[in-house]
Amino acid sequence: MSLDKVSKEKIILKYGFNSKNSGNTEVQIALLTHTINHLQDHFSLHTKDHSSRRGLLKMVSKRRKLLDYLKLKSFLKYSNLIEKLSLRR
Repeated sequence: MSLDKVSKEKIILKYGFNSKNSGNTEVQIALLTHTINHLQDHFSLHTKDHSSRRGLLKMVSKRRKLLDYLKLKSFLKYSNLIEKLSLRR
């Protein structure tokens, strides 16, 4: 599931410093979180969609790795992002 252009721009502007800053770690984590939340709603309706579930697990793993990287580089940014995205940790 890909994000539409408008919602992706909103997320990039909210977590990045400008619209061109889509490679920032915080922006990547926020985009993955938005996609993961959408897919969780999808799986409540389509319980037997195993191929998409595999993609979801890969996204969760990638987000976890990016969060670990951010935690090593700047714990303050990590804790603020966890709070903003309301992730449990």
